[in-house]
Amino acid sequence: MLNIHARGAVSRALNPLGVRLANAGVSPDAITVIGTVGAVAGALVFFTQGWWFTGTMVIWGFVMLDLLDGAVARAGGRTTSFGAVLDSTCDRIADAAVFASLGWWFARHDQPWLLAASLLCLVFGSLTSYIRARAEAAGLTATVGIAERAERLIIVLVGTGLSGEHLRVPYVQAIALWILVAASTITVYQRLATVWQQSRAALR
Repeated sequence: MLNIHARGAVSRALNPLGVRLANAGVSPDAITVIGTVGAVAGALVFFTQGWWFTGTMVIWGFVMLDLLDGAVARAGGRTTSFGAVLDSTCDRIADAAVFASLGWWFARHDQPWLLAASLLCLVFGSLTSYIRARAEAAGLTATVGIAERAERLIIVLVGTGLSGEHLRVPYVQAIALWILVAASTITVYQRLATVWQQSRAALR
């Protein structure tokens, strides 16, 4: 949903910075890789230690590079198929690191329900992206859903950050994770239903 309503405005705001970086010779693929490595490192270093607030701030900062690489690619005329695949692959790696790190902490601290929530978020998040990729490969579209990547990251990082070492809001992390499980489940259904409708229409 945010991809539809907010991504265009954010992209326009980043375009001037994208032009400056492109003129300086910065590679959009390098930005993608740096953002992913930083997000993965932030999750593995901080979330596995239960440093929720610090980890959230680090991960969020690097995730923002996911928007900047596109601006640099457009400004420099370097939009490529490889760049798109790299960006999507790196998104999956960063997301997996976030939820796997949360799951690692919950497993070590005997919190099976939150471990289950983390694993379900990881599975459904990957499934959401997979359905879209398979649909596009079949000539269909599956961009619908209440919990795309932006929404998933906002929910998990806000919930985790608020439960961190500086704020310690009770139960907010658990609530956020289970809300995300529900939203991701709905999104999987929405995308499958959309693909089914398109495939039925194509047979008429």
